[in-house]
Amino acid sequence: MGILMSEWTTHLKLPFLAAAQAQKHVTHNEALALVDLVVQLAVVSDSVNAPPADPAEGDRYIVPAGATGIFAGHEHKIAAFDGGVWRFLAPVDGWAAWVQSLGAMRIYSGGGWIGFSSVAGLGVDSTTGGAAFQQEATVLCESVHKAQNQFVTVDELITLSGSFTDSTLHIPSRAIVFCVSTRVTEAITGASSYDCGILGETSKFGGSLGVTAGSNNAGVIGPTAYYADTPVRVTANGGGFTGGKLRLSLHYFLPVVPQS
Repeated sequence: MGILMSEWTTHLKLPFLAAAQAQKHVTHNEALALVDLVVQLAVVSDSVNAPPADPAEGDRYIVPAGATGIFAGHEHKIAAFDGGVWRFLAPVDGWAAWVQSLGAMRIYSGGGWIGFSSVAGLGVDSTTGGAAFQQEATVLCESVHKAQNQFVTVDELITLSGSFTDSTLHIPSRAIVFCVSTRVTEAITGASSYDCGILGETSKFGGSLGVTAGSNNAGVIGPTAYYADTPVRVTANGGGFTGGKLRLSLHYFLPVVPQS
């Protein structure tokens, strides 16, 4: 007796081709469409409780509680606008989705979508295309409407030149900063020391810091709130920077407002 097979794959529920099936391309194309909808999943939002009036082909949403219209009865499913109609995909534990409206990841677990306890993000240098900074945000707590308390650490490797160099990454608006730390990864040349701070307070996080490879500083300050995105400035002392690299890390608290 032959092995009995389901008509669908176990995890993504993709349709199998039958041995004597006519028009196999139809089933094959359906499977490709499903893969395209759920692999590398990114959704527009997880707080839109009614179908948008003018969705774009391929738009996907996590349906929240209290959904209405076509979304009603599909809470926590993925609503995907595909072929001009809405289709609903039931996730299983472990599915992850990037929520574009939040700029954050969600993972499906225990019947609902929750925030990661730790979310990593990688920035890209716009000039070289290389990695510019690495971020780690720890969600301390989260409300049902996605308000969060986050502690964030973000790194950037800076190549120094001229009289000063500003970081590509910014202290974000509404962040409360506790520290900006630095480490010289490649010996700094052209300057006898450097200061770390911001425009107008150039040594706020440390002054007359060492230029040899391995020199480091934890520039702790009292909790300080920022109300505009603010770059960190590294300023040369005793001459302009002619070379060297510095890894700079921000350490701050960030409140995230409710998302619905």
